[in-house]
Amino acid sequence: MSHPNASLTMLRMPAPFSSTFTRSAAILALCLSFAAFGQPTDGDFAAARDAYRAGDSARLERLAPRLKGHLLEPYVAYWRLRLKLDDADPSTVRAFLERYADMPLADRLRGEWLKSLGKRGAWELFAVEYPARAADDVELACYAAQFQLQRKREGDNPALEVRRFWFSGHEQPESCQPIFATLLAQGVLSTRDVWARFRLAHEAGNFRLAARIVAELPAPERPSLREFQRIDRGARVTLVKGEFRWTAQSDRELALYALDRVAQTDVTAAHDAWAKWRVRLPEADRLYGNLLVAYSAARQLVPAASDWYREAEGAALNEAQRAWRVRAALRAGNWAEVGQAIDAMPTDEALEPAWRYWKARSLRALGHDADATRLYGSLATEQHFYAFLAAEALGASVMPISEPLTPEPAALTAFAAREAVQRVVRLSALDLRPDAQREWVAVVRGLDDDGLLLAATFAQSNGLYDRSINTAERTRRRHDFALRYPTPFETEIEAAARDNGLDPALVFGLVRQESRFVSDIVSGAGAVGLMQLMPPTARWVARKTGADARSLRLDNPAFNVRLGAYYLRYVLGKLDGEPVLAAAAYNAGPGRAQAWRGNAPLEGAIYVETIPFNETRDYVKKVLANAMFYQARLGARYVALHDRLGVITPRGAAADIEKSVEKSAEKSVDPAADGGADSSAAVPDASPTERPEPER
Repeated sequence: MSHPNASLTMLRMPAPFSSTFTRSAAILALCLSFAAFGQPTDGDFAAARDAYRAGDSARLERLAPRLKGHLLEPYVAYWRLRLKLDDADPSTVRAFLERYADMPLADRLRGEWLKSLGKRGAWELFAVEYPARAADDVELACYAAQFQLQRKREGDNPALEVRRFWFSGHEQPESCQPIFATLLAQGVLSTRDVWARFRLAHEAGNFRLAARIVAELPAPERPSLREFQRIDRGARVTLVKGEFRWTAQSDRELALYALDRVAQTDVTAAHDAWAKWRVRLPEADRLYGNLLVAYSAARQLVPAASDWYREAEGAALNEAQRAWRVRAALRAGNWAEVGQAIDAMPTDEALEPAWRYWKARSLRALGHDADATRLYGSLATEQHFYAFLAAEALGASVMPISEPLTPEPAALTAFAAREAVQRVVRLSALDLRPDAQREWVAVVRGLDDDGLLLAATFAQSNGLYDRSINTAERTRRRHDFALRYPTPFETEIEAAARDNGLDPALVFGLVRQESRFVSDIVSGAGAVGLMQLMPPTARWVARKTGADARSLRLDNPAFNVRLGAYYLRYVLGKLDGEPVLAAAAYNAGPGRAQAWRGNAPLEGAIYVETIPFNETRDYVKKVLANAMFYQARLGARYVALHDRLGVITPRGAAADIEKSVEKSAEKSVDPAADGGADSSAAVPDASPTERPEPER
């Protein structure tokens, strides 16, 4: 960027190749033509896939001979082995690993084979294959330590290598338990280490795990099950009474456990009870308790959270607690505290875009304009949510410039002819998207920018929009934002936006984030299609719009965006027409989006930064940044991100929103939409897609 006030425009790119075809029709044609000549068909392959998914080994064995010579024959071989892996002949497994060594399937099977061997204690075979495993997960690392313990030499302690896995507030694989037992028996894991993991577990909300962890303590130091049950039945009452033996570490830890349990649901009550007896604890424990309260208060958006963080000064903060110290200060409007909290972060954390932006904001608020401008300038050359905000802080309206690649036809033909690329296309068409993604990652690994853009162009021309977008985003110097922000289904999306009075750029930005334009994608929670609609929400919208609710074709792009756009308009109307709140509501539900408002007008960027759910916070940033790119792609009037974010009205000001929405004939909102009398037609007060979990 040559000058802070420079205005750059994105180059408009040619539309994707017109050779995109309907994959299902192409597959059918291939099946018919191959069947006529006795060749293996995709129909046979689909039957084999279904047999594998059903665990029907006998049926899979009957189908396998028909698929000899099929492009995806390696997957059939993998499935046959996978269903009988615990009993597989080692020579058969090795033959597979050698034959398909250049495919992701080989590394996948090797990892599963090693876990099977470790579980059975087949250490000689484990020793042969383990060195070939390039990237180990925790389960494998613990099996490796078990193996090494079988043959350890004097002075060696392989268990020490996995000691770090102990310090987690989450369940660890079964393979780690013998190692942990060894470390505890040797005294390598001390009583202090057990209490450290106990704290990590209850901080993460894993209270049952916390209770199991203390069972590893020596009997004289171990709290009784009855003491845990007393807290679990009534943590708040126990906390208020404060009836603990303050000289005993076990009781102090139980008191802090009770404090955390209450703080995670009602932090104000926790703080009031804690304030009465925290002076009885040693300073280190007192500071830790103060931190538990401050962290929970920050995530519950309690105005006093920033003050309570100052009470924890001197406690050791983890990454999440450091981040929420900044967010609490943002909610409080304390710019000096924002800067100090960021300065207290390790360097690698402080250099993340979010904290660089908020550090610049704090510098400017405190009158250090030159330092703020330098930070803004470094951010404004990047391509993300904070880059737009930084550029606007400098008075610029900056959009990245594309430098597209026009691939030579011969280069595209050669790329398309690669067997791995053909497998990606076929796997995607046959509902094996995770396998297609693994294959594609291997295809594009190590490519330079031109190679990545060629691959992205191929993917887009074949309707593999998710692969195209992800690949185009990997370029380092040469970028093509038409590949990163494509406009498939443009007619359908623009019509749905127009009919519902929505900004097309916002709808495109939401679709890109929800589905990457994969029209038939289904999430683990059951959300379907371009706008990732849950069937109950879709049925409600279908009734409101007069669509046929009995035969919901949510994988139909036009139908899906029609319903999704209506729902987006609904939440916009319910939430003061604020795009920020609507995006948050689309992901986490209107009730949560409402609850996250402040008690006073709140800058939209601060609202976004302090969303308590990691997933929703990231989602809203990406949807709004996507909308910025799409307004340029669509040739729309430039609307600054700062203006899109706006100012969020106080929580109290939203009290009459539901009534005003109900009265608005043009919105046509069902008054039962949040669980009224007509429950069969009600839209749950949740995301139309999934319920994200709060940050722990």
